[in-house]
Amino acid sequence: MSTAFVFPGQGSQAVGMGRDLYEQSSAVRAIFDYADSALDLPLSRLCFEGPRDQLMATENAQPALLVTSFALLTALAETNSGLVDVVAQQAAFVAGHSLGEYSALVAAGALDLPTALRLVRRRGELMAAASDGMMTAIMGLDAGTLEQICREVAPDGAVVIANYNSPGQLVISGTQAAVEQVARLAKERGAKRVQPLKVSAAFHSPLMREAAAGLVSAIIEAGIADARIPVVGNVTAEPLVHAEAIRHELAVQVTAPVRWITSVQYMLAQGVDTFVEIGPGSVLTRLIKRIAPEAQLINVCDAESVRAFSAGRPYGQCQERGGNR
Repeated sequence: MSTAFVFPGQGSQAVGMGRDLYEQSSAVRAIFDYADSALDLPLSRLCFEGPRDQLMATENAQPALLVTSFALLTALAETNSGLVDVVAQQAAFVAGHSLGEYSALVAAGALDLPTALRLVRRRGELMAAASDGMMTAIMGLDAGTLEQICREVAPDGAVVIANYNSPGQLVISGTQAAVEQVARLAKERGAKRVQPLKVSAAFHSPLMREAAAGLVSAIIEAGIADARIPVVGNVTAEPLVHAEAIRHELAVQVTAPVRWITSVQYMLAQGVDTFVEIGPGSVLTRLIKRIAPEAQLINVCDAESVRAFSAGRPYGQCQERGGNR
């Protein structure tokens, strides 16, 4: 079998994530303690105890998810020969949904944890500060029809498809007026359901230009290495290996759509038949099941699932959370 490790994005966070790992592993404790100190933020307390509204805040949720995913990788490495080795030995590709791409880059050795943590904290702050616009999930409508509606409503790009999550699950992003108009037309043209998302801004749309510009300087200064295994990028849905290609991906990712369907299809075409979701919840597992019903899907979300995966034992699907962005 050929395996890909995939990492969830914002929306998968939940109070209590990582707590069992922290209690059982000194290496994981060191990771959370480092993050608390580096960010001057009680991140571990937010992950383990909440309050939920503070954990859900974009500027906190993004580093919290990165650290929890890294903690799960570290817990896996404790039963293997080291972090990069456990990924390289078992995964042909890694990929992450939006924010999860940073976790994938850490897994591939392109970013170290301190660098990724600084970038993600800054990304979250900039995205939280961009308070214009909204996002809405559109269920049961094909991408071509929805793209056409977006062009009809806003040829200037005031509303676009932000997330190509799975067949029948797309997310639009843009100004409130344009998003609401597209949502109405989508219903008229056959969408089964439209659902506004609880987000602070129009992520993955042109409205995030200022946030993207603010992130560029941090990306330029960041230490980014070539990836040791290919990272399938959100923007192109193609493998990224070289540092400069990774820099470009991170610079444009905030305003570009997440092409998750095409990313999964690319990995399938390269022979991947097993996807291991590493992070809280099972959002990506659910999406991949719709894209590739024949694929084997595995969740690694807590201490028990780490032990089961390392021992080759089956483990039930982790509790599903919200959307990814």
